[in-house]
Order: sequence, then C-alpha cells, then structure tokens
Amino acid sequence: MNNIKLKSMLEEFLKEDLGDGDLSSESVFAESDQGSFYLMVKEDGVFCGRAVIETVFRLLSPAASAEVHVEDGDEVKEGQLIAKVSGSMRTLLQGERVVLNLIQRMSGIATSVRKAVRKVEGSGVRICDTRKTTPGLRMLEKYAVRAGGGFNHRMGLYDAVMLKDNHISFAGSITAAVEKAKQHCGHTVKIEVEIESEEGLIEAVDSGADIIMFDNCSPHQIREWLPRVPAAVITEASGGITEENLSDYASTGVGYISLGYLTHSVKSLDISARVLRQEVEC
Repeated sequence: MNNIKLKSMLEEFLKEDLGDGDLSSESVFAESDQGSFYLMVKEDGVFCGRAVIETVFRLLSPAASAEVHVEDGDEVKEGQLIAKVSGSMRTLLQGERVVLNLIQRMSGIATSVRKAVRKVEGSGVRICDTRKTTPGLRMLEKYAVRAGGGFNHRMGLYDAVMLKDNHISFAGSITAAVEKAKQHCGHTVKIEVEIESEEGLIEAVDSGADIIMFDNCSPHQIREWLPRVPAAVITEASGGITEENLSDYASTGVGYISLGYLTHSVKSLDISARVLRQEVEC
C-alpha cells in the first residue's frame, strides 16, 4: 500500500469530520488531559487496517501512540483486544470514528474474501476483486482483498485493457476492438475480452485476446466452452456468482473468479473503541 497516498487520504477524511474543531471534546477536556482506549473486536473475522490505526492518531498528534497487536490478515475472535491507543483525550476522540469506519470496512472485506478463498480451496482457482469499490476508498478496499488472501484485478481504467460489451458494440466487433487495442498499446499490456456466447468466445480466441472473461455464463456453459480456449489464454468467470454457487464455478476449470460482492455489498466487521477501567493484556 502506498503510505504517502494513505497519509493524504486520511488527512482529507479527518478534515471532513473535524471541520474547524471537535466541539464535544474541546468543551469537556483540556489539551493536557491524557487517556487510553482499546480497540475490541465484537465478532469473529479477519483483521485489516493496521496502518490506518497507526497513521490517524500520529496525524492528529505526534505524541499519540498506537500499539497494534495483530497483523493485517490475522484471524481475530469475538472479544479480542487488538490495539491500545494512548494520548490526549482530545486526540483519541477526534480520531476514533475515522479509524473505526475504515478498519471495520477493511476487516469486513478481508473476512468476506477469506470465506471465498476457503470455498475454492483445492480447485486451483484464484479469487479476485472488481472495480466495484467505494469512490475514494479503492486503494484501501483492494488492499483488504489481498489481506484476506485474494488477488486484485485491475486497479482502474489506466492499468489494463478490458473490452466489455459496450466497447465491442461501439467498435463493431470483438475483432475490431482487439485490433485497435493492439495498435494503441505496448507489448507489456494484456488485453482482456468479455464474452457471453460461444460465438463470442471463438472470435475472442481468433482475435488474439490474452484473457477471456466468461461474463454471466453458467457453470455448465463454461465447462462446455472451456476446451475451445488455448492453454496460453487466461480465463476468468464473473457476473452472477454468489457465495452459494461459488464452488460450482470453481469446479469449471477457469483460472480466476472475480467477485463484485467482496467490496460493493460487504458487511463491516464489528469493532469498537472502549475505555477500560483497568489495564489489560491484548
């Protein structure tokens, strides 16, 4: 993860929440008032967001300290204390919500990915994400996918060619779209083509596509059509794939399965910040 970009993102998130100051905390506590709180996991899952915890409070005050006792990708249990943060009470309260919002979502994504990865164990298929991420949070959400054991698809429109149905419609055909892409791009750029029919598959293969995505195809269709794809061409399935039918798609023989639900409809992991009366060991 790009730490320079992370710092810039977190600064913007804090500006959004703080505005001109924290009216609640500044009304109750002096700058010299010190304290600590613990971050506690309230349900089983996979943790992600260590750098967020460590960076947010340092941005608010260089004197603040964060002791994080888990690593990204670690499995955590209900009731587990994962970090202790110390500093001025104003600093702790100003950073609390930004930290929780982010690590809850990142941990929820990592947890969802881990479940998907375990469902396909032994099949050889790789689970990957999509561009269906929250605007402004893509770097963090895709990092969480990796923490959960998945792989990233393209980060954006800038780092890979993916010819979808509308590209093909505008270009006139799969062949025309692939030819134009090859003329424009360098030799290091792979070209992926989305197909929905056997005819489209044959045309994509003949056009020299590097990656073929079976879009909204059934497991039966993929099994039937896959022998038409040369071994050198990477295959991917996407669209209509859920936690319930994931195993069926994994058994088809495709190389990758991309899942939009990992980021666009994930349930955040329940994590809270607690001020405890006595010191405890994390």
